[in-house]
Amino acid sequence: MSTTTRLPEFATTDLCDAHEDRLVAGTLRVLDPAFRQFGPRARFAGPAATVRCLEDNSMVRAALESPGEGRVLVVDGGASLRCALLGGNLAKLARDNGWAGVIVNGCVRDVAEMAAFDVGVRALATNPKRSDRRGGGVRDVPVDIGGVRVAPGYWCYADEDGVLVSDEPLVAG
Repeated sequence: MSTTTRLPEFATTDLCDAHEDRLVAGTLRVLDPAFRQFGPRARFAGPAATVRCLEDNSMVRAALESPGEGRVLVVDGGASLRCALLGGNLAKLARDNGWAGVIVNGCVRDVAEMAAFDVGVRALATNPKRSDRRGGGVRDVPVDIGGVRVAPGYWCYADEDGVLVSDEPLVAG
């Protein structure tokens, strides 16, 4: 699989300005600005795939082992800061399997290692402790990230200004 991916041409600010009606209607939402950028890719977008897990990254690995096809994996880790759900090995899997990015409602680790992989990563914080691996969690279900619903197939847009979730693909107007 190719490791080079064409970066999307958009700005979250322009998308918000062009789709104010969707912001008002609730079909376009902004994730809490607590999500920080990790890894080298600041801008990424794609349809969402989802995982809900708590301190167990088994389903995160399973998802990233599958073809990403330009999607964004949204991981609802319950905002836990007690361990990391994504590290260097999983970031490499994401890159190798064609994922545009990973958004983790929780922690990541191996940040220096992640810098070598061209994949977008957003998370709340870092934690050097790895998660459990008990096979817990579920995939492809709607998740709630700080009051923002993300369902499989919704669209995620991330850049230097923030992260948007849309019920359908957007174009800047």
